[in-house]
Amino acid sequence: MGSTQFGNFHDFCRDSTLPICNLLSDNHSQSGPWDGSDNCQLRGIPLSNGKRLGNLGSILLCAIAILTSGYLLYRSERKRAAVGRREMQVFLLGYIVISICEIFTVGDFPLNSTVRIAFTAIHIGFIIATTWILMLNAIVGYQLLDDGTLLSLALIVGSAAILLVGTGYIALDTGLHWTGYWDSSYELPKNRHIALYVLYQLAPLVFLVAYFVLEAILVIKILGETRPMLYLASAAILFAAGQVFNYEVSKYICDGTSGKIDGALFETLFTLLAVVMNWVFWSSITEDDWPTVPPNQFP
Repeated sequence: MGSTQFGNFHDFCRDSTLPICNLLSDNHSQSGPWDGSDNCQLRGIPLSNGKRLGNLGSILLCAIAILTSGYLLYRSERKRAAVGRREMQVFLLGYIVISICEIFTVGDFPLNSTVRIAFTAIHIGFIIATTWILMLNAIVGYQLLDDGTLLSLALIVGSAAILLVGTGYIALDTGLHWTGYWDSSYELPKNRHIALYVLYQLAPLVFLVAYFVLEAILVIKILGETRPMLYLASAAILFAAGQVFNYEVSKYICDGTSGKIDGALFETLFTLLAVVMNWVFWSSITEDDWPTVPPNQFP
């Protein structure tokens, strides 16, 4: 793969604000060897002692995301007869942790480098763990196991914990150089890290696509409904829009605002809206008047 772009983060970090860039920079921030005269550097707002606070908009949106998720947790708790209620709450808790970490990783607080590495490792670990939980939420709808039981929750949380710990360890080892095994990811001009590329970039995408397909089959083929698909499709479009803003449009927003904001703000906003629409979708298919899935009736 030496001649391919697979596993390379240099261009991503040059054009976008991503938590993983904190691990691949020598000073463990969004600034790194990818900075140059041809790219816009996020400057944010000035603080005392020459320090700056980047992405204030993202920080505020993360706070709103935490409050919104708390409200959705409360609403979920009130839907006592809903299929997958506890499992949806586990997903929302994961999203809350992601939002908290994003305040300190993408928000670019002036932090000690070790603290930022720790937040980044937790952030990346919870991204893959939470998207895995979301995919399993789709499987819960098929009622292979009774939802909300200790067994169901243990399987979901336990498998997600494995992904969280494994990914978190790789991220921490990369940033803190415990073993030196990942030190090659600091090498220019590519900043290549195959493991985190798969775990951070590819695996969550696979889980999200699988979730969409499984839910679409459940709604259209088993429940025989189409209206909930409008909510699911809206969630998918909003999430995709956020990624486009962060990966493709970010540099133009940064240039246009002289480094005050970039695409990360819109990625945070659209991801929040996608989570809300996904909850609306889940709520719409757990109403009392929907038909239940008969035992062993699967596509």
